[in-house]
Parts: sequence; C-alpha cells; structure tokens
Amino acid sequence: MPKRKAWQGHAGEALDTVDHFTVIDCAACRFKHIVPIPTPDELAHTYGHEYYSTTKPLYIERDLEDSEWLNLVYSERYDAFERLLGLKRRRLLDVGSGPGLFLRHGVERGGWMVKGLEPSTQAVAHSHTLGLDVTQGFLNEETATTLGRFDVVHLSEVLEHVPDPRGVVALAHGLLDPGGLLAVMVPNDYSPIQSALRDACGFSPWWVAPPHHVNYFDVQSIQALLQPRFDIVSVDTSFPIDLFLLMGDNYVGNDALGRACHLKRKTMEMNLARAGRSGLKQAMYGELAKLGVGRDVFVIARKRDRLRQQSPR
Repeated sequence: MPKRKAWQGHAGEALDTVDHFTVIDCAACRFKHIVPIPTPDELAHTYGHEYYSTTKPLYIERDLEDSEWLNLVYSERYDAFERLLGLKRRRLLDVGSGPGLFLRHGVERGGWMVKGLEPSTQAVAHSHTLGLDVTQGFLNEETATTLGRFDVVHLSEVLEHVPDPRGVVALAHGLLDPGGLLAVMVPNDYSPIQSALRDACGFSPWWVAPPHHVNYFDVQSIQALLQPRFDIVSVDTSFPIDLFLLMGDNYVGNDALGRACHLKRKTMEMNLARAGRSGLKQAMYGELAKLGVGRDVFVIARKRDRLRQQSPR
C-alpha cells in the first residue's frame, strides 16, 4: 500500500522525501507539493537575498549567455499575445521578472508597455541598469493594489516556488482586464521520462528541490489549477532535455555536461528558426504536450469573468 501523509488539511500519497520535506500528491489541491509548506516570510528571505547569490549564482550570467536563444523564445510568446489580443492591447506585467530580459524584449519590439515584479535584490538592480520599470516584491494582496491593470500577466517559473499558487492565480486574474491573458510556465515534474529514468536507470528524484520548489506540476495539473478562472487557449511543452539522461549523458550534478546538452538543444531550435521552421518546432512540442512529455509546460489562458467552483488552496 502506498504511504499517505497529512499536514494541516493537505493529504495524499507520499512520493519522495528530501531533507525534512515530503512531496505528496495532494487530494485537496489536485497537484503535488511539499509538506510542510514554507511560510511566506521564509520564502521572502530566501528569494530576496539568497537565491541568486547561493542557489543560482550564475543565473543572470547564464541568461545573458543565452540571450540570442531566449529572444527567439520570447519572440514566439509575444507573437502569440499579439495574435490573441489584437492590435491595441499591449500592457504586460511580468511576475518574477528576473534580470529583465523578457521585459526588455517587449520594449525593443515596440508598442508594449511593460512592468516587472521581482523579489531578488540582485535581479532588480540588473533590470534597472536596462532602464526597466521593475519593483522589488512578491505578488500579494498588498502589491496587487499598486500595479495597475494589464492585458497580459506573465508567470514564468513562478508557481512552483510559492506557498499558495491558487492565490497567486486569483490575484493575476484580478489584474487583468476582460479577455486578458495569463501566460504560465512551470517545470513538468513526475513526467513519463522521469519515471522511466527511475525505473530503468535507478535515478533518484533530482527534480525535487525543497524549499525552493514547493509545488510540482505536470501538463494536466497546471491546467486544472487555472481552469476555474481561465479558459485554456494553448498548451506546449519545451524540449525534453531529460532525453539526454536516457541516452546516457548524466548531467545531474555535472554543470559542464548540462550546459553542453543545453547548447545542443539551443542549436537545434535556432537552426530550425533560421530555416523558417519554427512552426514545425512548435507543432512538435504541442504534440509532446499531449503525451505529458517535455521539461517545462507553457500555458496561455484567457480570463473568464465567471468563476467555476474551486478546490481549496
């Protein structure tokens, strides 16, 4: 019988334990998360001061190294927003804006009024060197009242980090004008490829990283989180980088090999773009999403004015 674990109203099958945190498949939330859940104050300290200096000290440097490839990724996102919103809706909030490259792309593209919200002191400072409008902080009830109204709220690599992702989605809904778009990217965890690596190769769950990663979504559960307030417009996954692990390139804990694998992925996608075949790449990733395969899930959803019944948290 699978072991179950309960904590303050959250209960479900216990999947993995790292340090003193256990990942459960929570019946109440309908997605996987750790217990105990860190408090907002604990996470505020971590992301305000430690994350870029200790956990990801090369994050800004790596984003700058990847800027040509990232501009390709960002261009496709802005293309989608413009296609779905029409000509006149160009106000975007990037929550967890990091070093600001996604916002800078919108400015350089022209016509977009962009604003960022970011907890990291280092990332905010870098964004200000780019001349961007970025405020230091988290999206919460207090900050939400100061931000204004938007046509797009972009939440890339955010919801896996927060103690109350449903609350963050509700706040994003409130910031959007009618018909506005929520764009969400999260890691695709407990995926079929990860399961194969555990079963065939004896891998431990390297993707479980508490307390920085609180929540563990997949293609289905991230859509379920959004659907009470939003209509799903598109679902894609990113390149399944863990295929390299299945092929014997064990980059877990090996930064140099991981960067080499990432370079191959970037080279493939940029060559397809140079050949005018980015549409082929997007179609492939859309089909992989149907199989639950891909390292990240990217969902675009449109604000619904009437709320469907929700589960707790």
